[in-house]
Amino acid sequence: MILTGPAIAQKLGKDIVIEPFRQEQLNPNSYNLCLHHELLTYTAAELDMRRPNATQTLVIPEDGLLLEPGRLYLGRTAEYTETHNLVPMLEGRSSIGRLGLFVHVTAGFGDVGFKGYWTLEISAIQPIRIYAGVQICQIFYHTVEGMITEYVSGKYQANRGIQPSLLYMDFEK
Repeated sequence: MILTGPAIAQKLGKDIVIEPFRQEQLNPNSYNLCLHHELLTYTAAELDMRRPNATQTLVIPEDGLLLEPGRLYLGRTAEYTETHNLVPMLEGRSSIGRLGLFVHVTAGFGDVGFKGYWTLEISAIQPIRIYAGVQICQIFYHTVEGMITEYVSGKYQANRGIQPSLLYMDFEK
């Protein structure tokens, strides 16, 4: 089952943390999250799963940043979230998708116990100007059944910024 907006509000400070929380971003069954002002891009044309890949930081200016098709931009939510006893899920907003902007490629599924900022895998179908602070995606919450084991991975838990892929760490085991 998916929590309603009022149920999300009722669980704030208990099973759900959203900082900062703004009532106007609460929807009937989700909460809109905003885009932070920084993005990361990979600097190499060819990426390697077995190694860290170099990135550069882009700052979205007040007059916006034009995204190019065929390029991956890593962003993050402006809001910090924590989820306990529920499964957090992330989806793009329909208004964003209707502009041909995708906010996650494969990583919309969260884990019970995740704490941090959501990294967004942003790509555009055609050139589009984006702005910091735009409500870019929405988080919603599923109830779970059975014994809960919270997420404790050292790769992405308690992140403080945009997280490039840390898949290379899986090869080091």
